[in-house]
Amino acid sequence: MSAAGVFARSPTFKSLISRIVFLHIVAVAVVAIFLPLVLFWLLNSEIDQLHRDAMRAQAEVLAERIVPQADGTLTFNLPDSLRGLYSEAYGRYLYDIRDADGRLLFSSRRKTGDTTPQRLSETISGAGVSRVIEGRTVRIRVAEDLAHRDVIIDDIVSNFFRQVGWITIPILLILLGIDIVIFRRAIAPLWKASEEASNIGPARTDIRLPTEQIPREIMPLVTAVNQALDRLENGFRVQRQFTADAAHQLRTPLAILRTRIETLADREVRQALHADIEAMSRIVAQLLEIAELDTLVLDPGETADLRAVCTEVVGSIAPFALAQHKDIALKGADAPVLIHGNSEMLQRAIFNLAENAIKFTAADTSVDVEVGEDGSVRVRDCGPGITAAERELIFQRFWRGDRQRSDGAGLGLSIVRGVADDHAATVAVENLPGGGAEFTLRFRPIREATPADRRTGPEPAD
Repeated sequence: MSAAGVFARSPTFKSLISRIVFLHIVAVAVVAIFLPLVLFWLLNSEIDQLHRDAMRAQAEVLAERIVPQADGTLTFNLPDSLRGLYSEAYGRYLYDIRDADGRLLFSSRRKTGDTTPQRLSETISGAGVSRVIEGRTVRIRVAEDLAHRDVIIDDIVSNFFRQVGWITIPILLILLGIDIVIFRRAIAPLWKASEEASNIGPARTDIRLPTEQIPREIMPLVTAVNQALDRLENGFRVQRQFTADAAHQLRTPLAILRTRIETLADREVRQALHADIEAMSRIVAQLLEIAELDTLVLDPGETADLRAVCTEVVGSIAPFALAQHKDIALKGADAPVLIHGNSEMLQRAIFNLAENAIKFTAADTSVDVEVGEDGSVRVRDCGPGITAAERELIFQRFWRGDRQRSDGAGLGLSIVRGVADDHAATVAVENLPGGGAEFTLRFRPIREATPADRRTGPEPAD
């Protein structure tokens, strides 16, 4: 397995940013080590080149001091300003001037006429030029004893690596920080797409991932996800349509069956069949409600009064409670409690809570529906309560436990959860200390205008 494959499978680097940052740190470390070495080599090369150019310039100056005489000989007039520079006492620079045959003509350390080639030590470096003077080729060579090199240059070269290290590392770290910021800005469209994806759910299958500013390398993935969402939405649409059509189609046979039952002579059988028909009708009605919830899109400007909704629910379900020798009472806020929502759907949710509470509360007890000014609705009963293990299961469709002793199909509380989700509300259940359960719906209330706001009103336009 390659190193890249091992790195990709490493659990330590699940984040794309952490992978990029780690690789960048490795790259910075490598650059921080090799960049000073390369710069050190370039500096030495530049110093050597400058040294050779300087020596060549000195050789050309010395060549100008060679003067031919009338008798054909050459004389070398070294000015006093340069005589000390090439003196043996100074010992740093030297020169020799030879003819084409290698005979020494002039030298700072050899006597003229010496035909032995001058052997310079390994610590000497220099340069030379050739000139033709009166038909004679003369070679001028100037050298510097590196053992006596300029102390300033030696200090610069010896301290360069340490100095450039202190400069290079902070610069590379700054570049690393800038690259991280640039990379985060580059993947900002992906974060935006992930935020949009988090809003996708059974009730919002119409959302698609944005393709604006998505990097070209990620675009195929985003396109594939959007195409999968298209297929998923079509599947949900078919399923919802089937549920709604099936429920509608069942209504007519149930109505016909109810009419035919009325013709039966046996009263007990007729009553039993009527009970079965009512239970089936209730299931069909709940299926229709679920189909409507799945396709519900709330108007952002639509408002509902929780107090009025609960009043309507208590009034409509009171006969059902009284028929079972139970009471139902409305408590809480007297003033309107406004929220953003659909009154009809809210009424169905609270009706299901109240109906569920009436079914399981003890005989000769009361079910309380309390409206809070904070946008909450609490429905309390005096039943057996709900175990901790069932508090999430009861909101699932068609789930029925020991508490569901009715002939229902387990759809009522799932409708409550669906209405809550559509209204960005929460639904919770807990057992009461004295027995029974309390279901709580929490909505976000709309702040009503205060008397001061109504007096001042909006500012006039200019």
